[in-house]
Amino acid sequence: MDLSGKIAEFNKIIKDYDNIVFFGGAGVSTESGIPDFRSVDGLYHQQYDYPPETILSHTFYRSHTNEFFRFYRNKMLFLNAKPNSAHKKLAELEARGKLKAVITQNIDGLHQAAGSKTVLELHGSVLRNYCENCGAFYDVSYIKDGDGIPKCPKCGGGIKPDVVLYEEGLNSKILNDAVKYISEAQVLIIGGTSLAVYPAAGLIDYFNGEKLVVINKSSTPRDSFSDLLIQMPIGEVFDAIQI
Repeated sequence: MDLSGKIAEFNKIIKDYDNIVFFGGAGVSTESGIPDFRSVDGLYHQQYDYPPETILSHTFYRSHTNEFFRFYRNKMLFLNAKPNSAHKKLAELEARGKLKAVITQNIDGLHQAAGSKTVLELHGSVLRNYCENCGAFYDVSYIKDGDGIPKCPKCGGGIKPDVVLYEEGLNSKILNDAVKYISEAQVLIIGGTSLAVYPAAGLIDYFNGEKLVVINKSSTPRDSFSDLLIQMPIGEVFDAIQI
């Protein structure tokens, strides 16, 4: 099937089904100017004193907190990024009652910025930050505009971004909700993810619906199981569909 045929088939699936769930990763936001980790231009291919995976670990956060925040401010906060066609079309699908949930590995908040309401953030969000001592909330500007290790002015405790670092477990309620949405879905759209990060990628195993759609520039472990495979940037795919 050629590309136009695949887009037509994708349109038909969206038209025919009313219980669709989207599972996405970094590739959804690269077209908004946020780099991913594993692409040629991603963070894994840039040079730092430590590998990004080390810096973004719980152990490093505890033992090298100042260096953690230096990297975090420089490389993890993209506050001028705007939702792209994928974010916007997904929000529109939800508004029309077709899409039941967005399950995302991203931490940028762009799905909500586009208007999506039911967003399950598996790895948290840079937009939320909490004092580890008293629990006080601080928005992202408090982190972005500060220097060194952010401290709570109320109690002096350290402020931690509400993101899941390597070595940390995922939120059990969000995981359970994700399992419920995926297991009950008629259609699961996997988009912009290499499905290399676990346990998040393992959620796909709970899908028992009718149509599995995979949209990603590179190959994934689920390509051979898909009913529709489109290997191109996800924003371009959603830009081409009619809702």
